[in-house]
Amino acid sequence: MNDAGAGITHEPIDEAAVRAAVGAPECGALVMFHGIVRDHDGGRGVAALDYRAHPDAERFISECVATERAATGLRLAAVHRVGALRIGDAALVAAASAPHRAEAFAAVERLVERIKHEVPIWKRQHFADGVSEWVGL
Repeated sequence: MNDAGAGITHEPIDEAAVRAAVGAPECGALVMFHGIVRDHDGGRGVAALDYRAHPDAERFISECVATERAATGLRLAAVHRVGALRIGDAALVAAASAPHRAEAFAAVERLVERIKHEVPIWKRQHFADGVSEWVGL
């Protein structure tokens, strides 16, 4: 994770570091989102996923965090994993802390939506039947 509280990694996400990046004594709420690789999609069994990122993806995710931080004044962080992921692995971990829970929940939801729509990361699903396909291309 970079100084902006954002990152792209090939390694398993350090969830404790994401949490620590937003923790503060004035915050009574800390909300974390874990995007986990599931075993199905569209009625088909999924065996694994591959994520690939544009070379500037870390800049894009940093901008998402910075934009939401500026809009809300809250502490935010997010890390997206790329490479080969298995069922149960965390693909995205995002966190927000705030004095109260409603603001933290809303901020982490906006941040995750922004990341999904603005950060150039592509997913290839490997289905249980041996077929694979790219999603969102």
